[in-house]
Amino acid sequence: MSETVYGVGVGPGDPELITLKAARILARVPVIAWPAPLEGDSLARRIAAPHLPGGQEEIAIRMPMVEARFPAEQVYDGAASDILARIETGRDVAVLCEGDPFFYGSFMYLFARLAERATVEVVPGVSSLTASAAMTLTPLSSRNDVLTVLPAPLAEAALAARLAGTDAAAFIKVGRHLPKLRRVLAQAGMAEAAVYIQHATMQRQQARPLSDLPEDYDAPYFSMVLAHRRGQAWTEAEAAE
Repeated sequence: MSETVYGVGVGPGDPELITLKAARILARVPVIAWPAPLEGDSLARRIAAPHLPGGQEEIAIRMPMVEARFPAEQVYDGAASDILARIETGRDVAVLCEGDPFFYGSFMYLFARLAERATVEVVPGVSSLTASAAMTLTPLSSRNDVLTVLPAPLAEAALAARLAGTDAAAFIKVGRHLPKLRRVLAQAGMAEAAVYIQHATMQRQQARPLSDLPEDYDAPYFSMVLAHRRGQAWTEAEAAE
């Protein structure tokens, strides 16, 4: 079977951050598939829209966007079957994924179902991590720094333990876990220079020092906090390496 399923990273939100390769694939594939909530539009589809010539068949992969019910196994099973049906009729399929497909990307769940049954190519995209660093002019790490990506839903003790062994941290999926992150960062002495970001690269993007947020701030799920033990990555360590 020569037809290909493309897992296409469309970046964090700004359509201009789609790679040239992704744009080329989206311009020619006859079928696109995209994730979406049970109701409403798809962020991934909206990002890709300026690069779509029109006329493609579209497969909506609708699922409950609720942390406790994700991943939705039956939804991915059905989507994989739909995609394979198009491949079997000789058509390539591009599956859109926000950010990068293999950096906490939803496409990985389809990849697990398709990799042994079809030719699959992954097109990397700009991740929310690198986009957030760029928009806030916050270098992530330097030299021998260890950078740790921490999902905010982890237990507070687990976050504290992971943070204790790293030089720089990126907390993702912040949402309702913001108060917990404040406590963990304060205990680690990393709160003062921490930066909060939401909706990076989109028109509604926001970024500010974490310390400037009101105590009762309602952070969206897709938000991030960046913190470095030295305050800034370019700052020299006090002790010799």
